[in-house]
Parts: sequence; C-alpha cells; structure tokens
Amino acid sequence: MNTYRSTTLKLILLFVGMALVSACSPPAEKEAAQPADSRAAVDLIIAGDYVISMDATGDVIKNGAVAVKDGFIIDVGTESDINKSYAATETLPGAGRIVMPGLINGHTHAAMTLLRGVADDLALMDWLNNYIFPAEVEFVDADFVRIGTELACWEMIRGGTTTFVDMYYFPDTIAQVVESCGLRSLIATTVIDQRSPDAENADDALRKGIEFIKRWKGKNNRIMPIFGPHADYTLNGEQLKAVRAAAIDLDVPISIHLSESPYEINYSKETYGMTSIDFMESIGFFDGPTIAAHVVWPTAEEIPILVKRKVGVIHNPTSNMKIASGISPVTEMLAAGVYMGLGTDGAASNNDLDMWEEMRLAALLQKVDQMNPEALPATAVLRMATSGGAEAIGLGDQIGALTKGLRADLIQVSFDDVHFVPTYDVLSHLVYVADEQDVASVVVDGKVLMRDHKILTIDTERVRREANELAGRIQAALAAKNKS
Repeated sequence: MNTYRSTTLKLILLFVGMALVSACSPPAEKEAAQPADSRAAVDLIIAGDYVISMDATGDVIKNGAVAVKDGFIIDVGTESDINKSYAATETLPGAGRIVMPGLINGHTHAAMTLLRGVADDLALMDWLNNYIFPAEVEFVDADFVRIGTELACWEMIRGGTTTFVDMYYFPDTIAQVVESCGLRSLIATTVIDQRSPDAENADDALRKGIEFIKRWKGKNNRIMPIFGPHADYTLNGEQLKAVRAAAIDLDVPISIHLSESPYEINYSKETYGMTSIDFMESIGFFDGPTIAAHVVWPTAEEIPILVKRKVGVIHNPTSNMKIASGISPVTEMLAAGVYMGLGTDGAASNNDLDMWEEMRLAALLQKVDQMNPEALPATAVLRMATSGGAEAIGLGDQIGALTKGLRADLIQVSFDDVHFVPTYDVLSHLVYVADEQDVASVVVDGKVLMRDHKILTIDTERVRREANELAGRIQAALAAKNKS
C-alpha cells in the first residue's frame, strides 16, 4: 500500500511540474499567416505581346493584357499591372500573340457556305436568277440552313470573326445556331417578292419576319433580330415602305443590298426615275437605322444622304470584284463621313468568309483604282473591320474596341509564323500579312470559343460530315437535272 501511495505521489508531482513548466514557458510561435489576395476576381485575362485597342486613342500596348468579367472588358493595360490588380479564373497567355478586337463581318449569307462554288464566273443577275434563286427554292430548308450556318460559324470563328450581319431564310434556325456556337449576330429575316424557301411572297415574308423578331428580340444579348429587304429590284416602293414601317414599329434596324450593280442602277432609273439611294430617300426608307451592303455606285449627290441619314455602308471587295459589280468609292465615302465596315458577302459569291482577305483587298483595290499607294492605309482598313464596322452596324457603343465597359469580343492572333518575320509595324502586318490561320484564340461576350486553334463550341467533325453528305445530294440532283 505504501508503495502504491509513493508511486501515485510521484506521478502527481510529475504532472504538476510539467504544468508549471508549460505555464512559465514562452508561447510557441504561431505559423506565419498568409496574406490575403487583395486582387479583384475576374473571369478571364487575355495577354499579348501587343494589345491593339482600336479605340479613339489608337493605343498599342506592348506586353499588355485585358481583364474580363461577366462578359465585359473591365480593364486594359500592361500585363504586369493587370496581373497585380486582378486574379483570373482563366488566362490566355500572350507570348507570340497580338490581342485585338474581334473582326466584324457586316454582310453575309452564312448558310450559303453549302453553295460554295456551285455557280462561278457569272454576272450578278445571271448568277442570281438562273442559278442561286432556283437552287435555293429546290434545296434550301431548315436543315440546310442549320448545317450551312454551323459550317459558316466554324469558318468565322476559325478566322477571328466575332460578329456578323446575316441575311437568309429560316431565321429562327440561324438564331438557334448562333445561340449555340457563341458568336454575336444581327440576323436579318429576308423579305423578297417572289417564292422563297420560307415564304410565298413579300407579304408572307414580312408577316413571318415580324413574328421572328418578336420571338427573338431581347432573348439573347448576342442576337439581334432585324429585317432584310433584299433590294429595290426585288421589292417595289410600297413593299419597301412597309418593311421600314414594321422596323420602326419594332425598333429594329434594316439590312439591304443597295446601289450594288449597274443593273440595279439602270433598273432604278427606269422604274423609279432616279438612282437607288435617291429613290430610298424619296420614300423615307432611311428614317430608321440602315445597314447598306455594297454601295458600289453612289453618285456625288447621294453620298451626303448616306452621311445625313447615318447609313452604315458595308464594303464587299471580293464579291464586288468576282461578280464584276464595280469598285466602290470607299475613300470618298470615308472622307465625307460615311460609317463604313467590311463584309464577305456569302460564300457562294466570294467563295469564303475570310475577313483578313477582305481587309487586304479593300486596301489594294483603292490604291490601284486611284493609282495612289496612300489611298486607304492599313490603319483605316483595320478600323473598318473593327470599330468602324461596329459603328456601321449600330453597335459602336458595345463592341469593336478594347475599351473598359464594352462587351468582351476579342481575339488573339499568333505572329510566330514565318510570314511575320521580321515585324516592323504590327498594324501593317495585320492587314498585309495576317490570314485566318493565324488566329489562335477567340472570345465573345467573355466566353472562349476557340483556344490555341481548337474550336470549343462546335462539333466540327459532325458539321463536316453533314455538310459533305448534303452537298453530295445537291450535286447528284444538279447532275440529274443537267442530263434531262
């Protein structure tokens, strides 16, 4: 028993001693606290060896970056400053990259990718009346438009186009494809006074167009439904006025082919007693926002009308040359203050959707036409493809430049290919050197649609397969018709 008490006493004294030592010892150093990240959270940072703003400042930032949150550009600056201020969920590294606004294709017929090369080397009216219009009535349906528009979106994303103005049939199908692929688009529902794939005549097309616009207006910020009256030779004055009245009532713009060819000018003179732009002015057609495709033959008296009415003119150099429509007086219109952008037209009259080619040809065509190498310099034509194009289609306050508060539609262009070596003037190289294969990444509304040349929003192998299958059926039908 004494042994037990002795052992117990020793244990008690031991614990007491340990407690006293612990109480008298200095507190152990706490693990150093990690400083909190004070940087603002953003969704995306896009970096580049060069960041080209294309805004009024004309800034070109070396080793720059753009911060994006909730679909908007929230800051532009040097990469060092942006990384100090913001922590991103996703980053697109900038080594060997140029960051710039996405390209704006101001006039196209997207689904006509499926008619690429079906009828070449023909005059406009022969091409339209004897080949395209009959082929569309026979072959174009909602499935054709779906596949053709997906194919076009694939081509446009691959080439750095982030916004396009479309004019074709089955506009609901076009809108569904655009909604899925992630691009931004003004979708013009075609109004034409003849039987077309989705309407019997102009009245039917206008009625269906009104319903389409009511369904889609305000549904998606990337999709703007608008009207697309075809031209003054496929609609009469009363029909054109009816389309404008509907556009005013629904508060949407109009896209139209205007002053495109000698045929149109002669038709307008014979039918209305004046040229196309004068005629449109006489009926109040320009009383609302208007996007005018081509405008190859404006008179000196008509150009001030375009300025006064703030008509956005879309220059289509490849299509104009291929169909021999003429050479548009681009420099004269720009000097007068006309809003001007660029477009590819449809792939059936181009035969691709490459906006880099349009930039290069626009510049070269003006130079040789005027025999003046200073006509339409690289910076001017680059503006037509970006901020100027945005103004021309009525979205200058939303897209077209890398400016705080604008929608985050931008691209990275890789300049590590041999044709960029050496690079003395990055702006000049973008117009005279770059092509669609140089586009590395594409962002629309803050969402990455293509990263390092890999398209993320389209099943390209499915689209390729479906397009080839449909083209095979069209080719077989055309062959059978030719035999008969």
